[in-house]
Amino acid sequence: MSKKLTRSSDDKWLAGVCGGLAEYTGIDANLVRLVVAVTTVLGAGSVAIAYLVAWAIMPKPAPSTWSGYPPAA
Repeated sequence: MSKKLTRSSDDKWLAGVCGGLAEYTGIDANLVRLVVAVTTVLGAGSVAIAYLVAWAIMPKPAPSTWSGYPPAA
């Protein structure tokens, strides 16, 4: 099964972009957020623009079919 780069529905603060990147790469989401925050400050906001573009381009994850309840007997 191939991995798809999507926004995270579980591990998100704003739009799920950093959580989605973390799930795709296997890196901790907080580390991805820290790198994005630091590079945004040091790069005069250019990463913030890339974040907004990724928010617009990255698809939402497919809805889960599992409802959390056991199937009716």
